[in-house]
Amino acid sequence: MIKLQSRHYVFAGLFVLVTFLMLLNLQFESAVSPDTRNMFTYLDSLPENSTVIVSFDHEASSLPEMKPLGLAIMRHLFAKNIEIIGVALLAEGTGIGYRLLQQTANESGKEYGRDYVFLGFKPQYIAAILSMGESISSTFPEDYLGNTTAELALLKEINNYDSIAGVISLADGSLTTHWIEYGKARYGLQVSAAVAAAMVTTYDPYLSSGQMRALVAGLRGAAEYEQLINRGGSGGRGMLAQSFSHIYIVVLIIIGNLAYFKSRRRGGST
Repeated sequence: MIKLQSRHYVFAGLFVLVTFLMLLNLQFESAVSPDTRNMFTYLDSLPENSTVIVSFDHEASSLPEMKPLGLAIMRHLFAKNIEIIGVALLAEGTGIGYRLLQQTANESGKEYGRDYVFLGFKPQYIAAILSMGESISSTFPEDYLGNTTAELALLKEINNYDSIAGVISLADGSLTTHWIEYGKARYGLQVSAAVAAAMVTTYDPYLSSGQMRALVAGLRGAAEYEQLINRGGSGGRGMLAQSFSHIYIVVLIIIGNLAYFKSRRRGGST
């Protein structure tokens, strides 16, 4: 029989705390950062019936951060009646992207082929970005579902980036830089990004220099964006659970130190 040690109780307590907070469905609220507000203001200013590319440039391992970000942004776009063209620069992002896009479209009552399409994955992402700048339908003759792209209502009047308001890259790595270096530099495409928190320092120089239009990052960014669109989600729940987890750890550190000093005093008095 396994003898339980103190660390087992610590982990069990953390598990119970996080599970309890997630099930309560409470939302984290805080002051919205300037970067998150800038992203919201930019997307909110886009004219109705504009078309935006949402590129799923992340892997499944980063879904706890990327899913809340993607859902919040796409819900905002659909609420503004902005059309979405979904693509993926990573093969792993293909199935993920389609499910997230389909989920938000169903929530908003949007029609596939007219309000949104998902083109899927194209190997050699640099070549794909450059090729879409010349002709989107030639780059993707068929969409993810096997439909001929030239026959889809949304794409009949869209040839290349000239008809696109911008691209939003959902990235957990450096793939957004390729949209900037090739889509922005060569075709003038407006590039924005929703990224994992660890990538903020990578993209800050692009944002400061104006090469990137807007940036929102991490679980906190997702929670803030959910506040702005007035719709709760896993970003707010996740931030609340994360915040209380940090408090839990701090309390355990204090208790551990008190117990340590108390044991030293007892040892010194004998």
